[in-house]
Amino acid sequence: MAWDGGVSMGSTTKLKKSLGLMNGVAIIVGIMIGSGIFVSPKGVLQEVGSVGGSLIIWLLCGVISLIGALCYAELGTCILKSGADYAYINEAFGGLPAFLYLWVALIVIIPTGNAVVALTFGYYAMQPAYPTCEPPDEAVRILAALAITFLTFINCWNVKWAARVQDVFTVAKVLALVIIIIIGFVQICRGKVENFYNAFDGTTENPAKFALAFYSGLFSYAGWNYLNFVTEELKDPYRNLPRAIWISMPLVTGIYCLANIAYYTVLTPAALLASNAVAVTFADKMLGVMAWIMPFFVAASTFGGLNGVIFTAARLFFVGARNGHMPDCLALINIKFITPLPAIIFQCLMTLLMLVSGDVYVLINYASFVESLFIGISIAGLLWLRYKRPNMERPIKVHLVFPIFFMFIMLYLIIFPLFNNASECFMGLVVIATGVPVYWLCVVWQRKPKVITSCLEKFTILSQKLFLAVEEEVDEIDEKQE
Repeated sequence: MAWDGGVSMGSTTKLKKSLGLMNGVAIIVGIMIGSGIFVSPKGVLQEVGSVGGSLIIWLLCGVISLIGALCYAELGTCILKSGADYAYINEAFGGLPAFLYLWVALIVIIPTGNAVVALTFGYYAMQPAYPTCEPPDEAVRILAALAITFLTFINCWNVKWAARVQDVFTVAKVLALVIIIIIGFVQICRGKVENFYNAFDGTTENPAKFALAFYSGLFSYAGWNYLNFVTEELKDPYRNLPRAIWISMPLVTGIYCLANIAYYTVLTPAALLASNAVAVTFADKMLGVMAWIMPFFVAASTFGGLNGVIFTAARLFFVGARNGHMPDCLALINIKFITPLPAIIFQCLMTLLMLVSGDVYVLINYASFVESLFIGISIAGLLWLRYKRPNMERPIKVHLVFPIFFMFIMLYLIIFPLFNNASECFMGLVVIATGVPVYWLCVVWQRKPKVITSCLEKFTILSQKLFLAVEEEVDEIDEKQE
């Protein structure tokens, strides 16, 4: 028998604690530094209206993300389960809210986010071959699909391989930003600081615009909570989880702020707003014949970010299945590789399905609002558990000011965009609401007709056979290599 659920009380098969401190840092940094900082920092400038205002937004987004990450460190060590928000909401508020998060993550947040990152990788990987025109859309999508399937294979095969891929590409993307920062420092030494004169002229006074500016900035910081998805695989999580946060968050915040300063030493605000890929425009102006390296680094950055999300997010579906909120077959662990292979493959299939859609970018707008909503619910869960279970063991306990402050920030980011993007926010709420009947039919309704239960059993058996077939193919490849 090659498979084990690894979830029963008597089971001995569990996910290995194979991730050390530096792996944790690489996961956080590798996922946070994606395409955002390279491609479109203009979103913050466009909403806030000034250079000085945009730099402050970037700094505040880093501080907000750090506070959120520290709150999640408390949640991650007092609820020592993988699955992050899903596990915390389930512990604090019960099955329905947790399932709704799982539902939205399943159909919108994770597959569409992965699809967009993969498409960005495909575009920038092919750009050097098409210097004077746009790469063909079909070719970009094929390359994106190949990247998804290749990284899925790596993550199925070996946790350490996936971690090593993450480490290598994290170094590559940090190196790209260091190049940008060094060029910016040289420009400042040459006196190229005219864009910082009257830096706050034109700053908006509209609170809704500030909220949207924070959305754009926080999008580039997204990923600070992803290490919590793999808490069960982290060595000594009580020490390494907060340490990884304290190393990663100031590092990323500093790099982001310095990179934005560097952009403004070369590009005027008007040029930055006109660019769809700020780092590429920056490289075209400053690197000459070597400008091709920036699309390469952007592709490497998105490739590493995609690997990190595939590695961590698959654990969400694994934990959901383990709790009876998804098909049982997704809670299986491959004994040979000690990976949740079915959950990883399932995530791959959902992402490939989303990849063929022309509306993934629209869905991402819905996902940003919905994800902020559920992060707010997770922090509310921390406050609720402080009140309801004051004696709960908390190896890490942040000051109460932090979760309260973060809750106010989340409320601000949830409420004010309703005035400017009511339709997108409404669609996000509709997507959440569709999970209620699914929860009732699939989880609550126990006495289903025999026809339905028979179909579900056949689906489970078919899924197990499929995953066993995949394992046999992997075994054959392994034997040939040996």
